[in-house]
Amino acid sequence: MQKLLTRLQRFRTGSPLSFRLLAYIIVFSSLFTLISSAIQIHSDYRKDLSQIDRRMKVIETGYTSSLARSLWALDQKLLQTQLEGILSLPDIVHLRLKIEPDSELVMGTIPRDGKTISHAFELTHRGDGMFTLGELTVTADLRGVYSDMRQRVVEVLTTQFLKTFLISILIILIFQHFVARHLSTMASYARNFSLNNLSQPLKLDRPDSPLNRHDELAQVTDAINQMRERLVADVERQARDAEEIRKFSKAIEQSPSSVLICDRQWHIEFANHKFAQLTGFDAESIIGKHPGMLSEDARAHRENRQLWQSIRLQVQRVGVWQGEINSVRKNGERFWEQLIVTPIKNSNGEATGYLILGEDISIRKRYEQQLLRQANYDILTGLPNRMLALDRLKLALAQARRESSLVGVMFLDLDNFKHINDTLGHDAGDNLLIEAARRISSCLRGTSTVARLGGDEFLVILPGLTGPEATAQVAERILKTFAPPYLLNGQEVFVTTSIGIAIFPNDSDNSGTLLQHADAAMYQAKHKGKSAYALFTPEMTEVSHERLQMESLMRRALEQNEFELYYQPIVRTDSGELCSAEALLRWNNPGLGMVMPDRFIPLAEETGLITPIGEWVMREACFAAVRWKETMGISIGISVNVSPRQFRDPGFIFTVMNALEASGLNPQQLELEITERLILDNTIETADILRQLDQSGVRLSVDDFGTGYSALSYLKSYPFDTLKIDKSFVRDVMTEQDDAALVKAIINMAHSLGLRVIAEGVEEEAQTHFLQHEGCDYSQGYFYSRPLPEDAFREWLETNHRVR
Repeated sequence: MQKLLTRLQRFRTGSPLSFRLLAYIIVFSSLFTLISSAIQIHSDYRKDLSQIDRRMKVIETGYTSSLARSLWALDQKLLQTQLEGILSLPDIVHLRLKIEPDSELVMGTIPRDGKTISHAFELTHRGDGMFTLGELTVTADLRGVYSDMRQRVVEVLTTQFLKTFLISILIILIFQHFVARHLSTMASYARNFSLNNLSQPLKLDRPDSPLNRHDELAQVTDAINQMRERLVADVERQARDAEEIRKFSKAIEQSPSSVLICDRQWHIEFANHKFAQLTGFDAESIIGKHPGMLSEDARAHRENRQLWQSIRLQVQRVGVWQGEINSVRKNGERFWEQLIVTPIKNSNGEATGYLILGEDISIRKRYEQQLLRQANYDILTGLPNRMLALDRLKLALAQARRESSLVGVMFLDLDNFKHINDTLGHDAGDNLLIEAARRISSCLRGTSTVARLGGDEFLVILPGLTGPEATAQVAERILKTFAPPYLLNGQEVFVTTSIGIAIFPNDSDNSGTLLQHADAAMYQAKHKGKSAYALFTPEMTEVSHERLQMESLMRRALEQNEFELYYQPIVRTDSGELCSAEALLRWNNPGLGMVMPDRFIPLAEETGLITPIGEWVMREACFAAVRWKETMGISIGISVNVSPRQFRDPGFIFTVMNALEASGLNPQQLELEITERLILDNTIETADILRQLDQSGVRLSVDDFGTGYSALSYLKSYPFDTLKIDKSFVRDVMTEQDDAALVKAIINMAHSLGLRVIAEGVEEEAQTHFLQHEGCDYSQGYFYSRPLPEDAFREWLETNHRVR
């Protein structure tokens, strides 16, 4: 018994959960057994009582008739026999027969301490009437029933207790095997669990079956392992976060921007190395100070107090402040600094401090000032540019409105500047613009403005005028200053300017319209012969509109096939035999009629439309030469003029080769006429283009020779085949000795260089004799034929006997 109690105590101490489970199972099983046994015993008891009741009923139904007959017959012996038979029945211990009127027969004994149950019924006889013979009372003894009940109680309690105890022990064993030992494993795993063995998962000692994978223990095991994995992930994330924090800390410390961290009261808590390097303040010496009160200068404190007050308010309201401030270093030196101030907030969104990022922008500020100057002033001349000039013009107009005065607007354009630029190069052109700007500025008073609008265009603003005549006086002074020559590349060059004048408010009260009117007046001055000035008149607007209209129409002329090629023959001077033809461009517009090249070619050059137009001319001319050979069987060369802008186009070589390839024309039959002023621009690009054209077999010709400055020294440097004498020299060879001598010299010089010569503008027979005498190779002019459209030129070819 003692040993059993010791084991029970050890079991209780070692497995308290199992012990409690066993106790609960025994208690609740016992209660359940008692209740169920009591119900069963009571049911059996009621069943026994019911059986006795049925037996008494049977006695009543079975013996009533026979007992009544025995009494009626007064057969005592039979009556006693019947009563003894009843008494012999189980549990029947006593019979009392009351016989009418006053007799009684008693058999059996009623136990003193035993419990009994009685049942009485009357004995009657039916004859002529109903006669009551007596009453029989049957008493049954219940001691047997109670004895059986006690025995069953003992048996039930004993068997149920043993069954409950055994089942509880079995349940505990099962619980120990399937649950408790695994719980102990989990407890042991949890006790040994630490950051050092996170890689070891929890494993239970039980089979890996489908049933075990989804039970509660598996769920708990999975939950613990998932917790371990989450903990591993958290540890790894914490390590990464720590590394990120270290990295950010290093980044802040090594940041190229200065970093200050302040507390809620704007007292400095941290300053990185860049701040100390930028300002000269030691990081430790400024801890606890306000970022705007680092300097010892009281004046700086007063300036910064209001600034930092506004910074603080904006950070509180908006959440950020960004701006540029003029800070002071420790040595008193001032510098420009760009600051970004933002709050440092906690998880609740409350500001716990402030972050101040700073960057030295002193160099950038200097660059901004330079850019501001570049944005408002012309780099080359130092004059105000278009933007600044327009601003000053608007201010001058506003002031003139207040003072009821006049403002003169002068638009200046240098005459033949493009020719100088193409001839002497861009460096010479830049020097010319600088000198021109100086001369114009020297003619103005202090309140006036001279600006360069771009290219060779200048604008002069004359505010506060009392009358229009003052603008004319200024214009005359400017023209006089342009009279002396310019010294460019060691050579004297005469350059003039054309001036257009518009007056506010007489001509317009709008700055844009004033400029347009001054521009229109400038073009009118150029039409006068240049080196002149013109005051705006309403009629000039029509000219300006006509120019705009022509530009608009010309942009659609290619799409609408309005351009035509006319052809003028080039013949041998000695025989008059046709050798080639020059393709000349004409514009046949439905509204403007036939427009000659001198009206639209300069505008095409200026707008850049000359490039697509020149490409069309090249292609059409090549196809025309091929058609003549195919239809008439004669091979005629074709000459095409090339403008300087077209020549400098990056795709010019491709345009020529594409036209030859598309038409099938032999390159030897194509001759390109290059202006003399173009070859004077002695550049590598020019030489390379001419070399490529020569290597491809295309013939090259110098057009309008004699109108330039010094082309002779360049002829031997380029692969030209032909030289064309300008018609201005040929026209007067019979009347002007100088022109005749110049033509002779050009022919002799060209022949000495191996060049053939073409004389342009031959209109008289005497001129042909002169040219034949001087050995000119080819001639071209009205004497032979005017420029003709293709159909008329084809007819001329068919009727001219010298063509073949």
